[in-house]
Amino acid sequence: MIRSSEAAAMKRRRLNVDSPTQGLVDADYIVLNVVKSKKNQGILKAGVKKEANIAPIVVDKSLKLLVKKKLIKKVANIQSKGSRDPYYMAVEFEPWDELTGGAWYSEGNLDKEFITVLRDTCLKVIQMLKVATAEGIHDFLKKRKVVECTSQQIAEILKSMVLDNAVIEVKSIGLGEYHSIPVGSVCYRTASGVALEADPKTIAPMASIPCGACSRINQCTPNGVISPQTCVYYTKWLNFEF
Repeated sequence: MIRSSEAAAMKRRRLNVDSPTQGLVDADYIVLNVVKSKKNQGILKAGVKKEANIAPIVVDKSLKLLVKKKLIKKVANIQSKGSRDPYYMAVEFEPWDELTGGAWYSEGNLDKEFITVLRDTCLKVIQMLKVATAEGIHDFLKKRKVVECTSQQIAEILKSMVLDNAVIEVKSIGLGEYHSIPVGSVCYRTASGVALEADPKTIAPMASIPCGACSRINQCTPNGVISPQTCVYYTKWLNFEF
């Protein structure tokens, strides 16, 4: 029984030695709890000093120790204009986008190179496919492992490209180049695509295709009650075009 108790005590001591909290004093725990309480929003050093209510020099020492023991981490902050002071956050939390800038920022700085590469790549895919959805572009890049990104990033890049007139946003009519895209789905094509491929006299009709302004486009299907084949407006547009 004595040997068993000694063995258990030795095991507990070994566990304590391996623990990241080994060697922490009361002040360190106070600082750690303040940082943890902010979860994924983090907190500046000045905020820790105010809430911990202990000597500033002690807070400085505790923060350094907790970072060294990997109990907390420093997070670059894009919100503090004119200041490069990091936020402190418990290691188990991931910072929210408003703090770090999200996927478009790296270490607190706007990742311009990544944005440029993604824009150029999206444009090339659209030029290759003639017309594509955000999901389609993401799947294309994912399968070929061209650029690592999320579908949300693709959608945001495409919106910025529309504003820059690099591409145009249209809705699928389910026919021709759009045959593989569900009717009503938002898709993209190069802004110069119509002008390059169409006769100048037909550019205005192409730009005013009735599907783009139809309030029932989401209900339109190739063989449905509402469809391109039975649409009076679409038929008139086709007659005008040809």
